[in-house]
Amino acid sequence: MLLGVSLASSIVVGAIGFVNGRQSLQDASIDQLITIREMRAAEMTTEIDAIRRDASLQSRNLSAQAMSKALNASFEQLQNRQITPEQRKQLEAYYAETFVPELEKRSGKAYGDAAFIPESTAGQYLQLQYTMKNQDLAADYDKQLAFNDSGDGTEYALNAGRYGDYFERIVTEAGNEDALLLNLEGDIVFSAYKGIDLGTNVLSGPYRDSSLAQAYQDAIATNSVETVTLTDFEPWIPSMNVPTIWVVSPIGNDAGITGALALQVPVEQVNKVMTGSERWKDQGLGDTGEVYLVGRDNLMRSTSRKLVDHPETYAQMLIQSGTAPSIAERVVEVGGTVALQPVHTFAVEEAQAGRRGTIIGTDYVGGDSLTAYAPLGVEGLDWVVIARIDSAEAFAPVTAFTRTVLLSLLGILLAVAMLSLLLAQVFTRPVRSLVDAVRRVAAGDLEVQVPQGSRDEFGDLGSAFNDMSSSLRIKQDLIEEQREENEKLLLTLMPEKVAERYKQGDEAITEAHENVSVVFAELVGFEDFARGLSAEEEIGHLNALMRGFDESAEKAGVEKVRTLHGGYLASSGLSVPRVDNVRRSVDFARNLVGVVERFNDQHRTSIGLRAGVDTGTVTSGLVARTSLAYDLWGDAVNLAYRVRSVSGEPGIYVSQAVRDKTQGIVNYVQAGTVEAHGKSETVWKVS
Repeated sequence: MLLGVSLASSIVVGAIGFVNGRQSLQDASIDQLITIREMRAAEMTTEIDAIRRDASLQSRNLSAQAMSKALNASFEQLQNRQITPEQRKQLEAYYAETFVPELEKRSGKAYGDAAFIPESTAGQYLQLQYTMKNQDLAADYDKQLAFNDSGDGTEYALNAGRYGDYFERIVTEAGNEDALLLNLEGDIVFSAYKGIDLGTNVLSGPYRDSSLAQAYQDAIATNSVETVTLTDFEPWIPSMNVPTIWVVSPIGNDAGITGALALQVPVEQVNKVMTGSERWKDQGLGDTGEVYLVGRDNLMRSTSRKLVDHPETYAQMLIQSGTAPSIAERVVEVGGTVALQPVHTFAVEEAQAGRRGTIIGTDYVGGDSLTAYAPLGVEGLDWVVIARIDSAEAFAPVTAFTRTVLLSLLGILLAVAMLSLLLAQVFTRPVRSLVDAVRRVAAGDLEVQVPQGSRDEFGDLGSAFNDMSSSLRIKQDLIEEQREENEKLLLTLMPEKVAERYKQGDEAITEAHENVSVVFAELVGFEDFARGLSAEEEIGHLNALMRGFDESAEKAGVEKVRTLHGGYLASSGLSVPRVDNVRRSVDFARNLVGVVERFNDQHRTSIGLRAGVDTGTVTSGLVARTSLAYDLWGDAVNLAYRVRSVSGEPGIYVSQAVRDKTQGIVNYVQAGTVEAHGKSETVWKVS
């Protein structure tokens, strides 16, 4: 009976393990591909958000505002220049003999040369002074970037020389392909590389039907510096038809805009994210996996791994899968698939319909692939993200597992048949004892021990079990102690109510508070006092002061928010609403002065204290995720910080609101004014 049960059990367990294991491995392969897809999609979204944010920040930069005003005016002055017939012929010759032949060679298309010449006199003059001279610099892009002052003595050249290094940094440090400065009429008044787009008008010139022109119009129409418009990839003629993304943001401030900044995002920036810097295998995609983007026109928006790995045979693979030979040859010729490689698969159709999922089917070169698809979900870009890997590679572990399970099951059946009758009685007795002990441990009894009478393997197992039980008991005690320590530490970092929310898994914790008083205090002269001290002595004295500040906060009913080196931020009425929070804050500030004075008397020092007090609305919450910090911000915090610096002298400085609420209790003298909320705020000093 034991032999029969053992054989049947082995077969059943093996069959269940085989079915479940096979399915688990398949699910693991699918889950891994989905995870990689989501990671790449998140990285791409983060990259695009960073591009938008960089464009917005750059367009609001004071250098950009000054440059826009200066070059707009200089461009208008150039409209009065005279372009001689000889100069016009030079421009025509440049396009006919230099630029257009190179463009046709790289793009495989025919172009007319006269259409690229700017309509405006200023645009033609700039191309004569910059674009044509840039050809002498060949491919020395650093020199092209630095070529800002043409040396013709015009106001434009002087302003370009003065501000051009700002655009140079935008290109070199931010990794942009190019950067354009446009005025409100659509003229490109400056270009980092001074290409053939310099001086043209995006509304009426040769690029009027481009995505850049539409993005410019959309951005300018909002009349807001907060606007950032983003284009899809399109071939950009001045860059020899290389696919380009444009990010456009108006330049100016709240008073108005003076033009727009257009940043040319290179295709390499997208490819680097989607290919993981071409480290596919290191990132879990094996020998055939990849993640790529597809646009609404069913063309790729990132490069193909198959093209990178097999450039010699890629064209033949595309042609065999039904792609037109002209397209396949063009893809290999330019060494990229962006805006060229068509992808007509079920996965792309499903993702474009807003659905996400996985499928095993034909890929874009006709092979059998496991594919995970989803919309990218980036505003302004109708892209989908596709992660794929050859089915044979994706399910290779399943095949290996099947072979291993079958061989293992056969071996187990033979072993069970031979040993079950001999060892059944020997095994059952100590096993029952161990099973009972394990159940008691599972029920929470960590004091359980099993007999260790035998000196065979079961005796060793019993000894190991006893050691495990003791170890679990010790570790449980240590865990309880650590949990208590963590509770104490957490309460030192944040209020108890916030700590409870954080322990429940809430990471985005913010609260708005009305009628809260804020005290921002800083030590004056402590650095001079500590200059001759050792690091241990310095921190010891600083800790003594901060302990005194903490004790004063506790006595005054004021809540400490955070401490800095020589600084102290506290509030009243934050966690516990108080009617007299303003008075408590002023009293607390005066107590801090007393703490510093006692320290001075004790150590014969002359350290001072500057404190700022304001009352109003604040927001509190947790900042960051990897290194948590509880902080306080808002108008009241900002004003408290500012009023304390109205004078370089030590003292307690308060806002008008604080003075109004404590005028009958505390004597004040006027200390000056600060700018706040767009108006002048009177600052008072406690006398």
